[in-house]
Amino acid sequence: MSASRPRSLGVDPATGKEAFVIARPGGFLDALADAYALQSAAALAAIVGAVLQAGEASDAELAALVPPLHAALDDRIGMMAAGRA
Repeated sequence: MSASRPRSLGVDPATGKEAFVIARPGGFLDALADAYALQSAAALAAIVGAVLQAGEASDAELAALVPPLHAALDDRIGMMAAGRA
């Protein structure tokens, strides 16, 4: 990931607001953003897996999953490219 791209650190449960950071590559905040990205991707994979296994989702419901899947994949690829897999 480049240092100029905002990355999520998660959502504050009290306010519902998402915290973003522009972190130095390899720094502490970058590691926190990596951990959150992996946790989010795992949760998203579980949701998508359950939806696909149920086999009852409409095309619109499936299409709604594409943007978050793309974002999770893009973030993960960035982490792997930076050697933080």
